[in-house]
Amino acid sequence: MAERIVLRTGEALVEGDKDYLCAEPEVVIGEFDGPVGTAFANLIGDQVKGHTKVFAILNSDVQIRPATLMVSKVTVRDPRYTNILMGTVQAAIANGVLDAVRAGDIPKEKANDLGIIYSVWLDPSILNVPAGEVDHAALFQVHREATAKVIKKAMNHEPGIDWLLANQDSVQHFFYQQGLEGNI
Repeated sequence: MAERIVLRTGEALVEGDKDYLCAEPEVVIGEFDGPVGTAFANLIGDQVKGHTKVFAILNSDVQIRPATLMVSKVTVRDPRYTNILMGTVQAAIANGVLDAVRAGDIPKEKANDLGIIYSVWLDPSILNVPAGEVDHAALFQVHREATAKVIKKAMNHEPGIDWLLANQDSVQHFFYQQGLEGNI
């Protein structure tokens, strides 16, 4: 019998070669009969305009396992943004979850018992890119990679407390540093 997975958390960052090609997901992963299941059910039942929660799917009528609920960090107001988020990014997240199962980061035998709450960030600057110039293949790859990375980190408790304690004074938050330099 596989170890019980009550609640795991993770955060990751993957950047592409264009400004809008960035994914910074945060996840909560756990079994449905625990706190993650309660949060999952509450989120799907508490829809809020501009922050609609949707399942990660390969395509309409093809939900993935473990069930993954996407929650946007950005208030969605533009139909074009919605189409990219609920198209390219949604499919990338679904593929990334399956990649994590295939890699063994999520135990296959737990695929029906786990839920993933996935806080997704799609850079709003994508709306400044003309529609025909958005690199959907690169956007898909960045979000797929970030999904597999954040799940691996969550399931392996990364970074570990020993690493954090050893590196606390050498790691600086990017925007804190920018503020010190007067750039923000």
